[in-house]
Amino acid sequence: MDLGYQRKLAAEILGVGESRIKFDATAVDRIEAAVTKDEIRRLIKDGIIYAIPVRSNSRGRWREFHEDRKKGRHRGEGRRKGKKGARTNPKKQWVNKIRKIRNFLKWLRDNGVIDKKTYRLLYRKAKGGVFDSLASLKRFMKDHNMLPQNYR
Repeated sequence: MDLGYQRKLAAEILGVGESRIKFDATAVDRIEAAVTKDEIRRLIKDGIIYAIPVRSNSRGRWREFHEDRKKGRHRGEGRRKGKKGARTNPKKQWVNKIRKIRNFLKWLRDNGVIDKKTYRLLYRKAKGGVFDSLASLKRFMKDHNMLPQNYR
């Protein structure tokens, strides 16, 4: 028995492709007898003819992968594309660095480790980008004897 015509009518009514149309195997004789759209509609209403839901990609593997990424996996050198500046904004890097250096300088000044004159000098140098990091500032101060003897 060929139910191709019924399948075609049902697909037209439900607005889906013919491959998504399924028939109830127990009511094949009723489906075979249906030749008009009204009869097909009645069978659809009774649940004898139905459309299977659209199949989409499984997200299970994606979820697993992204749970790993939250833990820091799959983020190595080989996974990275683009420049370093594309992944971390250079402006944000600068802001974080300069804040750290300026806070340290303020702490040194407020606790009497350096005087105001030295503070201003180092502050200007920091603004000019002389220091690559806080460690670089400390190294500079040590090399130029800007720290008192009792300070480590």
